Amino acid sequence: MTRTTAGLTRRNALGATAALLTAARLTLPRGALAATGAETTKATLGYIALTDAAPLIVAKERGLFAKYGMPDVEVVKQASWGGTRDNLVLGGGAGGIDGAHILTPMPYLLQAGKIVQNGQTVPMAILARLNVNGQGISVAKSYLASSARLDVAPLKPIFAGKSDIKVAMTFRGGTHDLWLRYWLAAGGIDPDKDVQTIVVPPPQMVANMKVGTMDAFCVGEPWNDQLVHQSLGYTACVTGEIWKNHPEKSLGMRADWVAKNPKAAEALTAAVIEAQLWADRLENKEELAAILGKRAWFNVPPADILPRSKGDIDYGDGRHAAGSDLRMKFWADHASYPFQSHDLWFLTEDIRWGVLGQETNTKAMVAAVNREDIWRSAATLAGVAASDMPVGTSRGVETFFDGKVFDPANPAAWLAGQSIKKLQA
Repeated sequence: MTRTTAGLTRRNALGATAALLTAARLTLPRGALAATGAETTKATLGYIALTDAAPLIVAKERGLFAKYGMPDVEVVKQASWGGTRDNLVLGGGAGGIDGAHILTPMPYLLQAGKIVQNGQTVPMAILARLNVNGQGISVAKSYLASSARLDVAPLKPIFAGKSDIKVAMTFRGGTHDLWLRYWLAAGGIDPDKDVQTIVVPPPQMVANMKVGTMDAFCVGEPWNDQLVHQSLGYTACVTGEIWKNHPEKSLGMRADWVAKNPKAAEALTAAVIEAQLWADRLENKEELAAILGKRAWFNVPPADILPRSKGDIDYGDGRHAAGSDLRMKFWADHASYPFQSHDLWFLTEDIRWGVLGQETNTKAMVAAVNREDIWRSAATLAGVAASDMPVGTSRGVETFFDGKVFDPANPAAWLAGQSIKKLQA
């Protein structure tokens, strides 16, 4: 392709995108902003290059924010979860962001002042869950013969006595940290004593494995699949095997933005819900992979995104799954609804690992942060029938791969049943 042709192609693409957005706006009734009652047309949302950011990206690409009266929403790439945190602290009016595609525990840790210097608190709101499933735990190729898969126990004697074993996750107290710790502890490996747990931003996982920085990692797609495609390691397990249809990322917003713009929060969430409905359809997966793979978003080959988004899993060790129900879901099985019981599990696990103190009033925190009421209003705005919404705020008792059971009515029993933990004194 010549420079001139490339330039024309780029201009054509930009023109097509502009036309799409214009068309989306033209389909709205006159006075769309008044129709949704949105107090503002603007919001700045952060995202990390992970497949579960798709609802925000699709809502932007397909003009859905504009459809619901918010044409000036920006979706801005963040370098790391630490960067997401710092930009949420700043807020959109000060050059940061108003909300984000975010690890579900992070809004709670911000609310509690656990992840900002000097204990600064940032009141937050969770408006929707973005997905269930879709993460993986990957292990370096050198351990392929160990037979460590969902059962990590074969690695225990290999790790024993070594001081340089490093396992990576993306943010302390976040979802990937908790999946990695659960997996290790279930196999008798103490994540605080037997290995070194390090933080690596999602897009840097594969590069770090390539140079031998770590022995294993937990991250969302497309990075586990890319590791396999580059023959650098294998997927020991996908996280849906640990806990089927587990909650993962959320749409988190600063609580002050939501309080100032309640109707805009509803409109924003409606756009994300419609994007989730679109992204979950199998017939849209190729287009979804093409969108996410663009330089402007992930800058990765769509081939690293598409297979696992359809449930086609090449583990990299001879195991293959086709059309697995453990694929990332954006809408099916109530993936979008922010169950309060799921938030409670994350808080309980963060107590288990000493991120939160045992005195934490988890019930009060969930009541303050989880805005499932906004989700329900937004779902109605997006045309979701009441019969397609969950009846209550709890999904009930949850069972994990090792047979342990989490009862949201008795989180203390969950903590008591864990032999490996690090509770704050």
